[in-house]
Amino acid sequence: MPGRPSEPESALIPLPTEVDVPLYHVRLGVKPPIFRVFISWSRGNVLQVACIRPLEDHLARGEGNETSDDAGLGGKVVEVKLGASDPNISEAQRRRIIYDSVSPFVLLQSRRKAFLTMSRMSSSSSHPSTDWWQQVLEYSRSISELLGSSKLSSKSVIEDPMIVLEHVDKPSSLKAAWQLMEIFYVDKHYFSWLPERLFDWLAEYDAILSETQMTVHSKLVKLQEKLVNLQVIENDPEYWEGLSSVLTVGWLDVAVKLLRLHGSYQLNQLDSRETENGLVETVAVLVSTMPRLRHDLPVGKLGQCFKTKPDFIKAWEKWRGQITKLDCSAFWVQCSHRPTREGLRNLLQIMLGNFNCISTACFHWMELFISHFLYIRPLTVGFEEMHGLALKFMRLKSSSLSNGLMRLLIGILGENTEVVMAECSKSFGPWMVTHSAELLTADNNQNEILLHEERYNLGGISIVELHRLVYCQVLTSHPLTWQVAPTYLVSCPKQGLGLLEILLSKQPVQNYPMILKNLEICQLNELYGISSCVKKIAGMHQWKHGRKGSGVYWLQEARDEARLNRIAQQLFECIGRSISDETFKQWEGLIELLGSDVGTAGGVGFLHRYRDFKRSLRQVKNGRPTRAARQTVESLIQLMKSPYTPQRFWLPLLHDVVDLLNWKDQPLLNVSETNFLLKKLQELSMAQLCPEFSETYLPPEALTEIRLALATNLSRAFLEE
Repeated sequence: MPGRPSEPESALIPLPTEVDVPLYHVRLGVKPPIFRVFISWSRGNVLQVACIRPLEDHLARGEGNETSDDAGLGGKVVEVKLGASDPNISEAQRRRIIYDSVSPFVLLQSRRKAFLTMSRMSSSSSHPSTDWWQQVLEYSRSISELLGSSKLSSKSVIEDPMIVLEHVDKPSSLKAAWQLMEIFYVDKHYFSWLPERLFDWLAEYDAILSETQMTVHSKLVKLQEKLVNLQVIENDPEYWEGLSSVLTVGWLDVAVKLLRLHGSYQLNQLDSRETENGLVETVAVLVSTMPRLRHDLPVGKLGQCFKTKPDFIKAWEKWRGQITKLDCSAFWVQCSHRPTREGLRNLLQIMLGNFNCISTACFHWMELFISHFLYIRPLTVGFEEMHGLALKFMRLKSSSLSNGLMRLLIGILGENTEVVMAECSKSFGPWMVTHSAELLTADNNQNEILLHEERYNLGGISIVELHRLVYCQVLTSHPLTWQVAPTYLVSCPKQGLGLLEILLSKQPVQNYPMILKNLEICQLNELYGISSCVKKIAGMHQWKHGRKGSGVYWLQEARDEARLNRIAQQLFECIGRSISDETFKQWEGLIELLGSDVGTAGGVGFLHRYRDFKRSLRQVKNGRPTRAARQTVESLIQLMKSPYTPQRFWLPLLHDVVDLLNWKDQPLLNVSETNFLLKKLQELSMAQLCPEFSETYLPPEALTEIRLALATNLSRAFLEE
């Protein structure tokens, strides 16, 4: 990773020299003493830890024959999975998220480049369009859909009157964190209705606020289990406690459903409990008509929506007046059922904003935080004020920041981008921090500068690029996700392309599909230089492992003239050492594949002409007419005249046409052509005296046969002319 280990004071996350608290517990089951520990990376975020015991101690204890007790062995290897992971997301789902999030990321990067190009042309700010945040919002919602469908935990089921909470799968903390960042950093449509957005968020994710602390959701789950066995529901204190808690967090539909489970609604009790039923119904109507400062409500949710603050304030004051009037009504004296009277008046106090009643009904500080905006200060705006309230309610509920979601929220409210990035990385992994960085810079120039500024202590790269490289490292460590990494490496301007070239060059090239996969990645990202490098590597690998034709094919695809010329020269020398029909047949296909335009000093060009000569000679031997014999000797003359034909080929060429020189029908060579060949034969005789002359693998009488055949052809040519 980028950085300078020699400068610990400038490290992004400095490690303490002395650690009092263990950072990670590993259960090995190996008896002490442990002689040595080996740690190595496995797939994904898994480490392999091997602990070895001393051999002398192992033998001294007489444990060499133990087979049943693993702890008695000389060591053990275990796998340790690092990092926090959401148990509600399986490995298959994680891989699906990794693959499906590539398209939105690439689309946003493409649009960012277009906006930056327009910015340079217009000499304006970083984002020339004031609607850039809308592009990021579209990207955010695309990612959010990948993380799972939205299911509100407070959704009621009408079919069964005793069921007030639908059973749904536990939501993922990953999506909860993503939506938190979208609410605070991206979505300007609802920024003026921020408390209502937080209310919607809590309604969906209250179930995962804490694993140890009671929440309204867990309280409601227990109450629903108890409702089935209750005969007189309004006599149970837990019914009124659950009703107060539900109303506190704004789940109005569930509150109304619980109110109408009251015993006074039974037909056989309407006459005797008319006043009590009237009070319950009045409170239910007040709950269902609560004013809400928002654009609209989800289907099935209760409340009155107001889009502007003046209209909302007017309706809010009227609604509060109706609650106050009911609270001072004389009908409470006529209500003889004490639990109902006290429970309903407690609900009125919650709607009037009584902090003590609200605090008592809430369990988690986040629930108290949301209810404060619903009933006490619905017009609250500003991160600073929200941050102060959050810290206050945390102290009030004696809550610790053991949950990653809550630490992320505190970082967001505190407007501390470094804390937000660190928490995303720590609690939700490299995928989250890589993709959520786009949300942080959607409409915040300060975050843009902070995250994209090149830093010396990171090796000259930015924080965004660092996290992308870390994410790519995780992707490349798994065989099912490595092909996604190039998309993110391309978006790293400093070190991405270099690491991508290393990644693709290290991929196995033994089989054809893997090579095609590498080339497809290069083509999709327009990496033509790296594509050529991959083809060269594939060609050399195939050539060295004996697959000559495949190697030449990939080198030709890479247009590697230097290596092709070297192969041509090697082929030229190999055939030249043993000019025989068997040798030539072995290499004939490769010569055809190389083509006539490749070769050092025309070497392969000569081999192509030699191939044509051999084909004509083969036709003659197969009983073809005199025309084929004439073409053969013409090819011979061209070969002997060519300056690229080495001398060591002359004698084998002439020996091949001995039968043609003695052609019975007519002489195939005229006088001048025969004299030319005799001259070449004389030059060859002189060259044999040189020490560097390479001998051919022909019988000793070959030279005599050639001279006799040329002399015979010359005499016949004289007579013919």
